[in-house]
Amino acid sequence: MITVRSIIGSPFGRAVLIGCIEKHAPHRLSPVTPGDHKAPAYLALQPFGRVPVIDDDGFVLYETQAILRYLDATQPGPKLTPADPRAEARMNQAIGILESYVFRQGSVLTVAFNRVVGPRLGIPVDEAAVAAALPTSRLCVEVLSGFVKNSPYLAGDALSLADIHILPHVDMLSEAPEGAELLAGTPLAAWLDRVRARPSVAATTWDRLAAQAAA
Repeated sequence: MITVRSIIGSPFGRAVLIGCIEKHAPHRLSPVTPGDHKAPAYLALQPFGRVPVIDDDGFVLYETQAILRYLDATQPGPKLTPADPRAEARMNQAIGILESYVFRQGSVLTVAFNRVVGPRLGIPVDEAAVAAALPTSRLCVEVLSGFVKNSPYLAGDALSLADIHILPHVDMLSEAPEGAELLAGTPLAAWLDRVRARPSVAATTWDRLAAQAAA
């Protein structure tokens, strides 16, 4: 049984939960209350105070990309890393774009946090920050759209770790009015609808996870 420690609503934590479901890995969510990820007990597991962290029978691992690759290598479900070297390179490129640009301050992070996360937590919206982040967010949507212009998934014809890693961020962006406008009519919007239809995605929405935690 893999324990996933994450704040509900974290796109990184959601990616790991999606990965567990796609790989048919027995797992459970151990919710982390916002703020507790900076407490000494949590910092003993993740010294940078970020989520998620997994514990697989005493093997503790953090960093979403590392966790997803570990799940793909150790769990029984379908392989999520393409066998073709070029497709694998595209997968790695898409993941690198997410980590280097999509989730950086002043990009998708800013729009999604202010429009989606902040209101849920009672944090005022920084309208100036949202406006300043739109050009880079637009570029991110354009670049990622190029990956799925001629293929159903980011690395080709099959779901890969790139789709799992990136989906939560694009899904959250789509909940912001500005994000919905950026995505409208793009290949990335069609990709989002395609991946949203997977049971693993439906099972890991913020509301679904919050309801499970409350129960």
